[in-house]
Amino acid sequence: MENNSSDKTASDAGILTESQSGKSKIILISILLLIVTGYFISIYWSFEPDPVNVARIGDSSNNITGYTFVSTLADVTEILLDKPGGFLGNDVVPPSLFMDNMPAFEYGALIQSRDLTRSMRKEFSRSQSQSSEQEDLKKAEPKIYIAHGSWALPSAEGEYRESIKAVRAYLNKLSNPNHPETQFYARADNLREWLGEVSNRLGSYSQRLSASVGQERINIDLAGDSTATQSTKGSKSLEVKTPWLEIDDIFYEARGATWALAQFLRAAEVDFAEVLAKKNAQASLKQIIRELEATQETIWSPMILNGGGFGFVANHSLVMASYISRANAGLIDLRDLLSQG
Repeated sequence: MENNSSDKTASDAGILTESQSGKSKIILISILLLIVTGYFISIYWSFEPDPVNVARIGDSSNNITGYTFVSTLADVTEILLDKPGGFLGNDVVPPSLFMDNMPAFEYGALIQSRDLTRSMRKEFSRSQSQSSEQEDLKKAEPKIYIAHGSWALPSAEGEYRESIKAVRAYLNKLSNPNHPETQFYARADNLREWLGEVSNRLGSYSQRLSASVGQERINIDLAGDSTATQSTKGSKSLEVKTPWLEIDDIFYEARGATWALAQFLRAAEVDFAEVLAKKNAQASLKQIIRELEATQETIWSPMILNGGGFGFVANHSLVMASYISRANAGLIDLRDLLSQG
């Protein structure tokens, strides 16, 4: 009897062990499947969005000044929300929680949309500095400036959609003769002011990208003005180097910014055609757009490389900085043309 009892106990223990082993295998396989599925989802969500069809918008604008420019602003912002995976910058769950390239791309494009929305409110929709602000744009600007990482109460996506809704309300009034108080002014001074904001952004991106290899820079903060002062004394030279973990983030932020900017400039080419023709600046703008489009070429490497300037391995950040610097130089020349009588 004792032997039978011990055999039964051993048999039960063996069955229990096999059962636990089977459950462990199921759990392990499930985890691996989740990881693999999340990996492929993250790859799909990392596909960069297609550009807006600016030509199609121009064809449907009915020659309304500003229609293409304003519509492109709304479309670019909307694409960030409706692309595969939606807006990822404020996600707090996997797999988007572990993604950084696409959120950086979104942020770069969002910065350009913010700058243009502010310029719409300050410049393009007003005839004079003492003119009243356009009410829809007055609502749109603060909505798009909510922190892009906000995920609840309110969420970034919700506020951005409200901003888009307000921009489209402004767009609808532009094409409605019953709202003569709502206008878009395509003037050289307005365009020049916005391009100044754009130039500052591109200059910053160029400096941040160039710092990927690390370099010592001369401090030129007070250069050009012998009477200029600053709050605290600075060193004569600065050692600048981007942290290794931030190199790809800066690269994709710049890539997103140039993606959005190229579309805005294509739209400006339509709505500011007469201004550009008068200043003989069409070719200058086309060349700037071409430089920006070059930043969107396919990246064949599985990761952003950070080789030396003339090293054996490529440095993608320096290549991006080169295109952006040339585009910025073109913007500076274009602004000079627009300032001429």
